[in-house]
Amino acid sequence: MIDALKKHIREYIEISDEKLEKYCSAFSLQKIKKKGFLLKEGDICEAEGFVMNGCFKVFRTDSNADEQILYFAVEDWWISDIDSFINQIPSQLNIQAIEDSEILLISKEDKEKLYLEIPEIERLMRLKFQMSIIALQRRIIDNLSKPSDELYRDFLKKYPKTAHRLTNIQIAAYLGVTPEFISRIRRKMVSRN
Repeated sequence: MIDALKKHIREYIEISDEKLEKYCSAFSLQKIKKKGFLLKEGDICEAEGFVMNGCFKVFRTDSNADEQILYFAVEDWWISDIDSFINQIPSQLNIQAIEDSEILLISKEDKEKLYLEIPEIERLMRLKFQMSIIALQRRIIDNLSKPSDELYRDFLKKYPKTAHRLTNIQIAAYLGVTPEFISRIRRKMVSRN
């Protein structure tokens, strides 16, 4: 299991085997069944995770009990409520498994300690954080400027390995449209082919 994390890290930084082993040994494996929660709104996010297999959704529930999905996390993705994790405040988000999943978790305390001991890891996390901010910025710009059908097609192109694992309701909650809209656009796409 740890080999996937090591491979992922080596895609971004150069690091000695010894340092990599030390960092990876701070993670613990957690198995989460479908519909199980890694984090619930109101709890403090105590760990950051690296998804080994499975699929998670990060979401909040509005006053009408509708889900608003911020993002999905599948294999080789990092997952956390960054605000709650860094500031140790109650989370406004839920992190729930969409499928039976396995995730490697590292605590805030261990992560901070290893930043000091292994500067390469801090660089890795800075790079990953920058990539996350860029993706978030692009998503906001797209949501403000593109029509919903284009957002849906872009989602399918950008996340082909994830889209087939999701329901219309989940994709709609991510895009901010109705499930009926997703059904309509799928029917149009099928009729054109």
